[in-house]
Amino acid sequence: MSEDFIKEIFKSTLVKKTIFKNREVLRSEYVPNKLPFRENQIRIIAQILSPLLKGNRCSNLFLYGKTGTGKTAVARYVLKELEETANTHKINLKAVYCNTRIAGTEYRLLYDFSNSLGLKVPFTGLAIKEVSERILNYISSMKINVVLALDEIDFLVKTSGDDLLYEFTRANERLKGGSLSLLGISYDLKFKELLDPRVLSSLSEEELVFPPYTAEELKVILAERVKLAFNEGCVDDVTINLCAALAASEHGDARRALDLLRVAGELADREGVDRVEEKHVRLAIKKIDEDRMLDALTSLPLHQKLLLLASFSPQGQSHTGEVYTKYVRFCEVNGIEPLSSRRVTTLLNELDMLGLISATTVSKGRYGRTKKITPLINLDLLKKIYQEDPLLKSLLEPTI
Repeated sequence: MSEDFIKEIFKSTLVKKTIFKNREVLRSEYVPNKLPFRENQIRIIAQILSPLLKGNRCSNLFLYGKTGTGKTAVARYVLKELEETANTHKINLKAVYCNTRIAGTEYRLLYDFSNSLGLKVPFTGLAIKEVSERILNYISSMKINVVLALDEIDFLVKTSGDDLLYEFTRANERLKGGSLSLLGISYDLKFKELLDPRVLSSLSEEELVFPPYTAEELKVILAERVKLAFNEGCVDDVTINLCAALAASEHGDARRALDLLRVAGELADREGVDRVEEKHVRLAIKKIDEDRMLDALTSLPLHQKLLLLASFSPQGQSHTGEVYTKYVRFCEVNGIEPLSSRRVTTLLNELDMLGLISATTVSKGRYGRTKKITPLINLDLLKKIYQEDPLLKSLLEPTI
């Protein structure tokens, strides 16, 4: 019976009219042919990277700005144009884009990087140093001028340290042919404070800060994307203006505006109506926020779940040592081997990157530095999600 029900859903989808023309253009991975209100940033990045077309190194470049300000889209757009120009004129150049959060580990990042260059390395099994050596030897032997874009570069440094970044910044000293230039992308303007002085001295970078979009700019962006994404007449100006206003109130986040529009459209489509209305946008806000939080909380490894629970206190915030002490107690109660304090620091940084906690470095004078840990999620929501896990359920009450 359930199989017949599922088949009916799929069959009805095939014959049902949809308000979408191409919903993929509303996803963050889509790079449009035109990027309104980012012409100046495109021009500056293109000028900085252009020496590569003459066989010369270019300056390392770092792009900063809050989420949804166009950093990734602009970077990928310029890299695509750069590589297409190089291919047209038979110039030995590679423009490689990698997202460090999606890669997850240094090894996977290097694996993806090597594949993009045309160099095959094993999916696992080699030391990080060995893989980076093979990549640099390949660049040198093939005399390729490479620009490597590292999106969310702060995630790489916070979770794995800056050793790999240091290797990249010093690469040109040993390359006999070709070159390696870096294009870092980060939402964190204080990213460089995480770096060792030796890395900072090797970077010699230029910086470009992306400002938030205004509500009026977001209206234009959404209106252009609506033409590509929806059938005519399915989205009116009221809906566009609402999505733009809501996203503008959240630091001008174009990604948020596009997500709102896409999810609102999907909700309207499932409802079987031929227009996206205000109620669909309001429902989309709730759905996006709940889905994001649910995905983040349920997909965490056990030790990060324990650390998240340990971060709650009656005072509303704790220092790293207090969180670690409570985490160790949680482990002992459940017969789990606790991780080292150094590994816990890395896991807390990851929770900070996920937006589940705020980890702020504070000075304790001659006693050094520590981090102030503040949960950014509602404890009641956390209880609701973790109630089904017997191990976590037993720990919930003591965290209040």
